[in-house]
Amino acid sequence: MYFLMLRPQQKQQKKHKDMMSELKKGDHVITIGRLHGVIDEINDADKTATLDCDGIYLVFDLRAIAQVTSQAPQAVTAPAAEEATSEAATEDKPAENDTDDAASDEAAEKTDDESAK
Repeated sequence: MYFLMLRPQQKQQKKHKDMMSELKKGDHVITIGRLHGVIDEINDADKTATLDCDGIYLVFDLRAIAQVTSQAPQAVTAPAAEEATSEAATEDKPAENDTDDAASDEAAEKTDDESAK
């Protein structure tokens, strides 16, 4: 009975307690209400955490944090750098067939005008 009911629950509680002890400023978390945010401040005396949710600061009890989605803020900045390099690569390419694009735009406008009549 112990191994079927109590032991799994104790393991889950220990795992959650370890996760809570490792929380730090900048961690991306999800609350039990499924609100996503970034930890701005942790108050150990009151056992609360202030979350930044797109510029709105909310204070939650530490027990309200369900999971940590990512602990490395560097992972968030890496995709932005990749996007900047891919945009720079597309800007370096010379424009091909600018006249074809203008002709296709004019044809699209004509069909829109005809369908409006």
